Amino acid sequence: MDGTGPEIAGVTMRVVEATGVKIDWEVTQAGVDVTAKEGTPLPLSTLDFIRKNKVVLKVPIMTPIGVGFRFVNVAAIRKELDLFVCLRPCKTYNGVKSKYENIDLVVVRENTEDLYVGVEYSEDSKESQEIVRLSNNKSREHSAISIKPISSFATEKIVRYAFEYALKYNRKKSHRRYKSEYYVYATCSETRTL
Repeated sequence: MDGTGPEIAGVTMRVVEATGVKIDWEVTQAGVDVTAKEGTPLPLSTLDFIRKNKVVLKVPIMTPIGVGFRFVNVAAIRKELDLFVCLRPCKTYNGVKSKYENIDLVVVRENTEDLYVGVEYSEDSKESQEIVRLSNNKSREHSAISIKPISSFATEKIVRYAFEYALKYNRKKSHRRYKSEYYVYATCSETRTL
């Protein structure tokens, strides 16, 4: 653990222990501090550890900057372990002050594609210059480029997950949405009553 990770992990562990739940904590390493020893910020031993235990308290991890490693916090762990779903239940409760009332929804978001893939080219690199040229100069010269790949495979997988979740938990509607106001070819907006 590095950066703010040790502090956040320590506080979180104390909070969990205060509930009375007995946990045998095991620690594994990832991040910039292990790169020199392991050659990567995300060692295979750490991934194997997570696969074996099936649960992990992951805290912020620093990734070496400018040396070709994908962002460990999102891209690498999610991709390696196929953690394609970000599931965010949102609900209001009586007695808890909120700006909104009667909220009961679940956001299901794809977690491995789009900018998480990490396809980037630096300013004036051969690749970024070629992309500017191919875009008929929709991008300015001397631009750094990030590409947002969105595949049919991942789209179908996350939509299937969302609908199966809705059916399993007796949700009344499922609404699929993508930022269609910005993207012409990668759009989706539809509501279905289940």
